[in-house]
Amino acid sequence: MINAIEFNLQRGIKLLHNLSESEYTNESIPPYYSSIGCHIRHILDVFSCIINGFEAKKVDLTKRERNQLVEQNIEFGIAYFEEIIFKICSFSEEDLQSEIILIDDLGLGKMEAKTTLAAVLIQAHSHAIHHFASIGYSIFQLGIELPDANFGYNPTTPKNILK
Repeated sequence: MINAIEFNLQRGIKLLHNLSESEYTNESIPPYYSSIGCHIRHILDVFSCIINGFEAKKVDLTKRERNQLVEQNIEFGIAYFEEIIFKICSFSEEDLQSEIILIDDLGLGKMEAKTTLAAVLIQAHSHAIHHFASIGYSIFQLGIELPDANFGYNPTTPKNILK
């Protein structure tokens, strides 16, 4: 699991190495007008919440960092990726099976659920792929090449769909 997450997050680093600052911060693509940097920051903030809450066994996804510098500067984005990858790779198999309380606001206030670190990391990984797909749309609109053919595709997507 950790290897799959690391592999996917490395795709993000590869992407950032091939973007200009203006491409990274471009907010001109409708319908949401979100920059690539904004998506990157959001993806990594979810992982950061998991990492920060793990020791207390209480992960609150409403307490995201929202560091504007990550959204506005590629080097900060790359450093954030590297920090998250390093910390995720430090989780042991025993850690992955640990029970935790997950907290999030689903639109009607905060709710809590008992789960495991592994389950939350699986969800964060799927969430990252989903946002990579949104980034892929922006990349296409900006005329930039994807870092690889599977960027933003869930591994369960049938291969005949990928064109």
